[in-house]
Amino acid sequence: MSLDSNHGYVNFSIDDIGIAKIEFGHPMSNSLPGKILGKLAETIIDLGANDQVKVIILSSGGEKSFCAGASFDELIAIKDLDTGKAFFSGFANVINACRKVPKFIIGRVHGKAVGGGVGIASAVDYCLATKYADVKLSELAVGIGPFVVGPAVERKIGLSAMSELAINATEWRSAEWAKKKGLFTDIYDTSEEMDAEILRLANKLAKSNPEAMAQLKSIFWEGTEHWDILLVERAAISGNLVLSDFTVNAIHSFKAK
Repeated sequence: MSLDSNHGYVNFSIDDIGIAKIEFGHPMSNSLPGKILGKLAETIIDLGANDQVKVIILSSGGEKSFCAGASFDELIAIKDLDTGKAFFSGFANVINACRKVPKFIIGRVHGKAVGGGVGIASAVDYCLATKYADVKLSELAVGIGPFVVGPAVERKIGLSAMSELAINATEWRSAEWAKKKGLFTDIYDTSEEMDAEILRLANKLAKSNPEAMAQLKSIFWEGTEHWDILLVERAAISGNLVLSDFTVNAIHSFKAK
């Protein structure tokens, strides 16, 4: 899928040994509007069902932010609960797609991750990053909360660390902090070093037993079977909060900075 540069894109490729690469992007610091979230979830599901694919690498474009979270333009445009619930369900669908496909997903986080970006990094099975990949859950600062991404983040780094990010919503945590908490498996000085390790691991996984990997993934995600319902319920919480005058004013103020 390719949209014009003002709307973003989701692209993928599959090489001859079964390594699938997905890249998403948007000119606004890789913030994600609903259409891109929908296409990203669809692409993950399709590649997960493709017998040719052995392992998936998930990345974003550009050289700065990995993902700045939700599109503020779409947040401001939400005027009713159904629209709000549908928008926040976009991140829920991406997280659930990552959770449910029977293929390991390697995350490539080259830069800062905010809100939904932290959720995506938490939803992959093995995440590598550069030293520039600081993280922040900024939702409370704009009048909502990390309700949709919270379960994925908590599963990855624990309730204490997730609470720290959620409560201190305006402060960045370093990539080293994220590694210590378990979000990142390792961090690298350069994207080139990170990419070399991702390719090395992906090549190994592409030669591993697909059934064994699928069974392992199922075990790793035990206890999350209710997330299809849970994350949509959480999306409704955010969809309701985004309608409040407090949140509307907070988003406008945030955008003006």
